[in-house]
Formats: sequence, structure tokens, C-alpha cells
Amino acid sequence: QVQLVESGGGLVQAGGSLRLSCAASGRSFSSYAMGWFRQAPGKEREFVARISWSGFNTVYNDSVKGRFIISRDNAKNTGYLQMNSLKPEDTAVYYCATTPHSTVVVTPDRYNYWGQGTQVTVSS
Repeated sequence: QVQLVESGGGLVQAGGSLRLSCAASGRSFSSYAMGWFRQAPGKEREFVARISWSGFNTVYNDSVKGRFIISRDNAKNTGYLQMNSLKPEDTAVYYCATTPHSTVVVTPDRYNYWGQGTQVTVSS
């Protein structure tokens, strides 16, 4: 069992930055790959980024590539999403999640543990 708690969301102007954190408790966080997803009102949950258990391999949605950076610190049981050059279309609730799959998976159904989400609002 892994419990995840996101933090760091808020209101920011377009072009600004935010850093989201995902604090994990329970067992075996470091053995899971981790992902970030987001969900805007009236839309489906969307893949944002994924990082391997080691932190060496990362994958991004094209819409955030070059602006967002996913990372993790297994010693601190924490994952991060650095979001730069934010746009109004990045507005959503952001979720972190873990997956037992060692291959790259980008659909929510392949992730087993989820946080409660943190709101990110980007004003124009």
C-alpha cells in the first residue's frame, strides 16, 4: 500500500512557474514508476509525465515537453513536477500516481495508487 499526497498547487499568472510535490508513505515507493496526470473540468484525466523507479527515464506529453520537468527523490519518498512557462490551458487538478508497470504506460487504468489532487490555476 502506498499513500500519496500532492501539494504545491495554486494560482499563477501565465508564464509563471509552480513546483508540485508528491509525498509518499507506506511501502515500496521507490520500486514503482510514478506519473503525473491532470484533469480539467468536463475533460478526461490526461497523462502529463512519467518517471521510472530509478529516475533515469522520463516521458512527457507533447503539450508539456520542454516546459515541465518530472523528478523524484527516493530517499525522501517524494516526487516532483516542475512546471515552467505555464499557460491557461494548463489549468487543472493535478494528480500523482504510481504504477507497477516497468514499461511506459500513459493511461490512468495502469496506475494503482493515486493522490487526492492539487488545483493549478493559470490566469491569462
